Amino acid sequence: MSHITFYEKPGCGGNAKQKEVLLAAGHTLDVKSLPDEIWTRQTLLAFLAPLPVAEWFNLSAPQVKAGEIDPTTLSAEAALALMLKNPLLVRRPLMESAGQRRVGFVPEEVDAWVGLAGQTASAAELGCQGNDKCAGHPHADGESAAAISS
Repeated sequence: MSHITFYEKPGCGGNAKQKEVLLAAGHTLDVKSLPDEIWTRQTLLAFLAPLPVAEWFNLSAPQVKAGEIDPTTLSAEAALALMLKNPLLVRRPLMESAGQRRVGFVPEEVDAWVGLAGQTASAAELGCQGNDKCAGHPHADGESAAAISS
């Protein structure tokens, strides 16, 4: 199976379930903290660049939910500046394996990418359960994992 670098928000229940599915499918994970990682414009763009700017954002981030940030109105440069200051604005998880990168976790798309070896769970089951440690986590339903090759 694959070795996957998995950038998460520590303590997030949705990310914990996503990791469980990947591990049960036989993958090895190098788990990293999204907010603690030292991101640069280039390292973040390596994941985000092919997507429309609005799809870069964690739509459940407090600033987005409160209307303080409207991802549909931002340029790429403005969005990057905000995300470099506050990485929790980035849609997660970010995943990388064999030179390919993904943004978000949609089981069917992850299965097509690295394989889930029959592990099944709906996007809703793998999303945030709304606990305090998950505040600002995007719910998985309706989110598409974007494929990016380096």
